[in-house]
Amino acid sequence: MQITVADERALLLEEQISMEQAEGRAWSKKGDAFGTITKMTRLLKQSMDDEFELAYKEQRYQPFWHVVCTAHYIYDRTSPYSVATSGPEVESVTIEGTEYTADGRSITITGLDHCVEEEHQERFVEGMTGDTAPALADYLKFPATTIAGEALDSFAREGTIVVPPQARASAIVREMLAGMIKSVQADRIVEEKVEVERVDLYYRPVHAFQYRWLSKEKEAIMECDALTGELRPGGKTFQQYLGKVLDAEFLFDVGVDAVDLLVPGGGIAIKVARKGLDVARSRGKKD
Repeated sequence: MQITVADERALLLEEQISMEQAEGRAWSKKGDAFGTITKMTRLLKQSMDDEFELAYKEQRYQPFWHVVCTAHYIYDRTSPYSVATSGPEVESVTIEGTEYTADGRSITITGLDHCVEEEHQERFVEGMTGDTAPALADYLKFPATTIAGEALDSFAREGTIVVPPQARASAIVREMLAGMIKSVQADRIVEEKVEVERVDLYYRPVHAFQYRWLSKEKEAIMECDALTGELRPGGKTFQQYLGKVLDAEFLFDVGVDAVDLLVPGGGIAIKVARKGLDVARSRGKKD
């Protein structure tokens, strides 16, 4: 069986809504961050701007994975076929020089099946939770730039938080391969190929604003999607990752083990697929 894994890539989706634009939008909806209590209060008091202050704001890049796998099997197998005779009086049938004894109203012949099986899987995985999230596919319509291997720890603008994914690429790939690699019952296998076409880590920009309700001594967060402009109350901030350096070995850990656990010897393809990223890293070190 041939197993190949594409070079792992990191990509940055280009911001469509600036921090300044997001801050204005979020401020106009700040009351929604505190839930139903502000809706009740608004009935008594129309203007509440002096009740709130912006306690903290952050721009961050939040991760998700896009992994695509295909499986392709071509093989031949021998199968029996039951063919009806022309009537109960038939005792045997000769086909291309071979005589077949009739059993009741049919004969059994052996044929060679020429089989082709193909399977395709595409998965979007939220980087923080590891949950499959098909809706993340909508982000692929926005422009993105590829982050060079040697720039993984320096691509973000100063003050921007880069959140490391908790979901690991190797676990995602291993799970997908487990569902696609199978044992084919065949007399002759012509082709048996599984390809991981994409192992892409996307970073999407998010603006977050933490508001303080002074008289109530409460705090709440409003997030703005910097691609779609959508405002979402709730969420969290990630100050703890400010200034932290990404670990490329952790991000891109689709190594030999990811395939060897399933198919012994599959690691050769993994080593070749990783070569492009490894060269980029070594070049960065030399520079």
